Amino acid sequence: MLEFLLMVFGRDTRNSDVSDEDLMERFKDGDARAFESLLERHERKIFNFIFRFVRQREVANDLLQETFLRVVKNAQRYTRKAKFTTWLYTIARNQCIDALRRRKHRRHRSLDQSMGHEASGQTLMDRVPGRSPDGFVRTDAHEVSARVSAAIDELSEEQREVFVMRELMQLKFREIAEVVGVSENTVKSRMRYALDNLRLALADYAPSAAAKPSARSARSQK
Repeated sequence: MLEFLLMVFGRDTRNSDVSDEDLMERFKDGDARAFESLLERHERKIFNFIFRFVRQREVANDLLQETFLRVVKNAQRYTRKAKFTTWLYTIARNQCIDALRRRKHRRHRSLDQSMGHEASGQTLMDRVPGRSPDGFVRTDAHEVSARVSAAIDELSEEQREVFVMRELMQLKFREIAEVVGVSENTVKSRMRYALDNLRLALADYAPSAAAKPSARSARSQK
């Protein structure tokens, strides 16, 4: 579907220095090629963002297509008072939430899976420290794959989405707050409790994590 959209709107490389907001305004005014520039800029990041929520590649591809179709359908509703990326991530997040709500029993694939379109093929588990001298040997990472996956699954939905947006998508707390619709302090609090829970789940892999809040107190927070 996205390839079809590119065929319809065409390809244009003249917009590399134009802001997202200006491109969206051009698209609203009938410049179809401005949409292609937005798609090329954000398709990979939005896919990775969605994939980390739903953990199923086929579902993520479907939601990616739906996200950009909604951008097209709702283009006239966009206003410059919001950053384009905030608006885009909000659309993608809503698609993810709806998909998860439709899923009776949420089950995620192993984190030992390629991280979307990233050319390196690196997985999240490649970033999890193991117990080897250098701390990042892939064979050691396999030891905690199931533990990390389970720990992320155990996070509340509020904690998990903040963790995904902050640690994996590198969004600022202010941007996350705008997408989620809560205060920046609330976002920071959710992130802190998410990290506390993950440290607790992996405490035996990090001795310094011993003096952390109890699992009960951390998990009770949203």
